[in-house]
Amino acid sequence: MAPLRHRGPDQSGVYLDPDLAMANLRLSIIGLGDGIQPIGNEDGTLWIVYNGEAFNYLELKAELIEKGHRFATSTDTEVLLHLYEEYGSTCLQRINGQFALAIWDSRKKELFLARDRVGIRPLFYVDTAERLCFASEIKAILALEGTRELDLESLAEVFTLWTTVPGRTVFQGVRELPPGHFLVVQKGRPSVPQPYWQIPFYPCDPALRGADEAAEQLRELLTDAVRLRLRADVPVGAYLSGGLDSSIIATLISRHGTSHLRTFSLGFQAAPFDESRYQRELIDHLGADNRQVLVSNEQIRAAFPDTVWHCEKPMLRTAPVPMFLLSRLVRDEGYKVVLSGEGADEILGGYNIFKEAKIRQFWSRYPASQRRPLLLEKLYPYIFSNPSRERHYLQEFFAVRERGADSPFFSHEIRWENSRKNLTFLSDDCRSALAVYDPLARLAETLPEGFAERDLLARAQHLEMELFLAGFLLSSQGDRVGMAHSVEMRHPFLDYRVIDFAFRLPARWKLRGLKEKYLLKRAFRGVIPESINNRDKQPYRAPIRELFSAQAPRDYVDDLLSETRLRESGYFNPHKVARLYAKFLNTPAGLSSEFQNMALVGALSTQILHEQFVKGERLRALGRVTPDRVVRGGETPAPHRGR
Repeated sequence: MAPLRHRGPDQSGVYLDPDLAMANLRLSIIGLGDGIQPIGNEDGTLWIVYNGEAFNYLELKAELIEKGHRFATSTDTEVLLHLYEEYGSTCLQRINGQFALAIWDSRKKELFLARDRVGIRPLFYVDTAERLCFASEIKAILALEGTRELDLESLAEVFTLWTTVPGRTVFQGVRELPPGHFLVVQKGRPSVPQPYWQIPFYPCDPALRGADEAAEQLRELLTDAVRLRLRADVPVGAYLSGGLDSSIIATLISRHGTSHLRTFSLGFQAAPFDESRYQRELIDHLGADNRQVLVSNEQIRAAFPDTVWHCEKPMLRTAPVPMFLLSRLVRDEGYKVVLSGEGADEILGGYNIFKEAKIRQFWSRYPASQRRPLLLEKLYPYIFSNPSRERHYLQEFFAVRERGADSPFFSHEIRWENSRKNLTFLSDDCRSALAVYDPLARLAETLPEGFAERDLLARAQHLEMELFLAGFLLSSQGDRVGMAHSVEMRHPFLDYRVIDFAFRLPARWKLRGLKEKYLLKRAFRGVIPESINNRDKQPYRAPIRELFSAQAPRDYVDDLLSETRLRESGYFNPHKVARLYAKFLNTPAGLSSEFQNMALVGALSTQILHEQFVKGERLRALGRVTPDRVVRGGETPAPHRGR
């Protein structure tokens, strides 16, 4: 249990019988005095361990009491156990929450594993001839099963798509249960993961009479999503970036919460990344009590290895590190729970990649146009204004390729074509092993039927949710860096009712011309300051180039990117990486490209993974945890008064 102590420092428990062992480390948020896991049903035939929250547990509990169930605790964990007892696997459809759970049926000798709809909570497993192991993080499996080599195909996926294809991890033989799926284990053998929810796609809903009515419905849904996510027996705070989404969530908390609003925000030493002045505007507007961590380049560099340890995958950007530092501030201030604005961009049309695809589609209808590509300057003025880059080159970079706008991956092809250049830094042996592997072909196998016939925005939204949201934002920038400091992040925009509503909206109510999140802004006009509501989106970024200058300390970076270490691990061509690193050290800031930034961060994070997990140095340094509670199979839970 020691590898996961950060996820649950408050209590620990173990269930043991001849067929199964389950353990839980608890972060106590609901039912502080009576929620230690595992929790069993009245006769000890069903047992649950669980990480997460069922926000509608009070409504579910009332329904189950009417059906004759009786409860011995005040936890949502016990509610889910009885919900499964009543409905079986279909219980998942009734849960409004974020979770990874395991339920053991000792009569059937059957294990049920499930994960929430969008993948807020992680769940990994390894299936060997001897046994099946599962855990919330890979490090717990490796500590038990032994270290694993990195999977080259999965590395190619990360260096192309920024994450692995759903279901895969970068460790050989380690699988991830995809979001919205469950599986059943019988006689030690797992079933094929089964979906109980998929990213929705609907034709335009004829019941929506107009934008004003839709805006009101959206505001009501978000208000209720926030209300449910304020349920806790501990204080609840909010992340505040200074942008639209977090400002809306903070405002709703201030209106409907029962205590004074505490917010937490990031500031950056590097001015281009800092949004402090926008944060201050909303803080003053709400009268919130804000705490800020001011992040320096040196702090990001120093915390990068710890962040990789918790994220358990290579990273192509440093953005998770400030979030790691922010969650540490939250915990130091005595908070365990924060609400955040993740998900709004994906479901309501907030990203530049959506606008970029729209411009390129418009341009593709008249490829010879000299005026249409100029619209790109509205999205990326900081790129087109760079005197070291010619406008002709950038227009060529964004041009529509041979497959045209009908390609299923049209919205993302430029991003992926650019990032897959990272593969050129791999060693000759790795490139040879990957010669016939195409991450895009693997991704295409996962797309739903009829995907290519959807409209452009619907395709782009699906790809963002399937890959970037689940595989990066909710993991490396969400759960993993939050739980590293025992902080739970909750996301009202990812309430399944809000998602379902958003995907019934016409595209013009999400992206109106080149104005992002049109309906969301309409819904909260007059509720939040107009300067924030009308502000163009500023993507959250963190310094990269500034971390690897000649003025940076000579530390682990020099060591891990040395020829000796690169040859030892075998993933990268030492000469190519050395030339790249030398360029960072010897040229002024701002002259490296996004591709080069990603390549250096990707190589460094992969080298760190190799040291921590493949060589296993940090795994071996972990101690042991003595559980607070041990339950043996056949015991009747006490003082339970069940159905």
